[in-house]
Amino acid sequence: MTLLTSAPAPGGDADHDGDDAGDALTLGRRVREQRALRGMTLEQLAAAVDRAPSQLSAIENGKREPRLPLLRALAAALGVTVDELLLDEAPSERAALEIAVERAQRGTVFGSLGIQPIRVSKATSDDTLKAILGLHQEVERLHRERAATPEEARRANTELRAEMRVAGNYYPDLERAAQQLLDSVGYTGGPVSQRHTAGVAEKLGFSLHYVSDMPHSTRSVIDRRNGRIYLSSNLPSRDARAPILRALASLVCGHEEPRNYADFLRQRVEANYLAGAVLLPEAAAVDLLVESKKQRQISMEDLRDAFGVSYEMAAHRFTNLATERLGLQVHFMKAHESGTLIKAYENDGVRFPSDALGNFEGAMVCRNWTARTVFGQSDRFNPWYQYTDMSAGGTYWCTSRVEKAKEGLYSVSVGVRFDDVKWFRGRETPHRSRSFCPDDRCCRQASSELTTKWAAAAWPEAATPTSLLAALPTGTFPGVDANEVYAFLEQNERRA
Repeated sequence: MTLLTSAPAPGGDADHDGDDAGDALTLGRRVREQRALRGMTLEQLAAAVDRAPSQLSAIENGKREPRLPLLRALAAALGVTVDELLLDEAPSERAALEIAVERAQRGTVFGSLGIQPIRVSKATSDDTLKAILGLHQEVERLHRERAATPEEARRANTELRAEMRVAGNYYPDLERAAQQLLDSVGYTGGPVSQRHTAGVAEKLGFSLHYVSDMPHSTRSVIDRRNGRIYLSSNLPSRDARAPILRALASLVCGHEEPRNYADFLRQRVEANYLAGAVLLPEAAAVDLLVESKKQRQISMEDLRDAFGVSYEMAAHRFTNLATERLGLQVHFMKAHESGTLIKAYENDGVRFPSDALGNFEGAMVCRNWTARTVFGQSDRFNPWYQYTDMSAGGTYWCTSRVEKAKEGLYSVSVGVRFDDVKWFRGRETPHRSRSFCPDDRCCRQASSELTTKWAAAAWPEAATPTSLLAALPTGTFPGVDANEVYAFLEQNERRA
């Protein structure tokens, strides 16, 4: 866990309401301190400045800041100057502690906890205030640590992709874990059945429960206390295998609470990998691929059909095995119909679009790449094959398919360098394109004729994605509504 090199000032909530709130608290404590030194009651001071005691109480508690005329009246009644009341330092150590706790309780981090603030009074001991302040500062530190900025998240993602590239996207420990799970349920070959999947869950001590009220922000929920895995009753039966295995991966891989966004990303990659390694077992998948390579007929469709999985899982699993077991360097893309790159992996030198940090996800794919041209094809039954001549890096061949999800259409593509296309079905395709991206003249810049005609007349309003300006989701598991999940578990535990 990354430790901060410096801590905020006592009670210095990074997201408190601003210096005005701090000034009001300090001013209020100075007024109270001066009143107490003179032995005046709140009522006596209120009478001296012709105000209600409740108004002065709000000022002393830092909930209201007096206007200048009232401030002058208070200074006169207390026998001090206005400047003395406006000093920005607390009048005593005790007052400083009270101010720090009050400021913390008014901050948004404390407010997000849903805890009722305590009333700080003379009877509240220093130790109690220090304990509250210490706990708040720790919660605030964890909040900052987990609230990854977009830059931090992209950096973590880029580092993980680099690690995957070096490893050839192949992880022997996860392959062994998957084989052990299959051995435990007596798997001998062919597609991994629902019975096998349920057997894996049972061996790990979990029962499966399909419900209609799954928390909207989740794909599955594990109840470790009662040994249950909850899945949506609307999930297609064949596709239920992957969510079950991804859920169980947290147990098999020994995942603990993510310490940061990098941990979260790594755990997600491991869960997806393990699910693929179980549903497309290494030995059987490699046998099929080696034979296909001998016949120069490697095909994602054959891998998909042989193991009864989605095209995307077959394509992704192929990247796990291609380099380590077939000696092929490859790339993988998942792109939305808008052109946005959703997932990407490469170790064959292809130059994906990226940001300044080298992050692929979220970048726009060239319109001339297979991942984009496939959307223009009317034949969605057969795969789309295409060669693309790159301005830098030579020629690449890709096979691509369009699939549908709740977010719309997306393409899944697998490709290799021209020298390796001899091993793949579809190499005879006549389809060919050229890409000069990132040069804007490739596919982003309109012709000079259209630019001359419309540049001064067009004023489009961008359909800004809601996530563009939003902070990344926070929490132990980013994007998951913990309150909803806990309420769901509580309700289902009572039903049992």
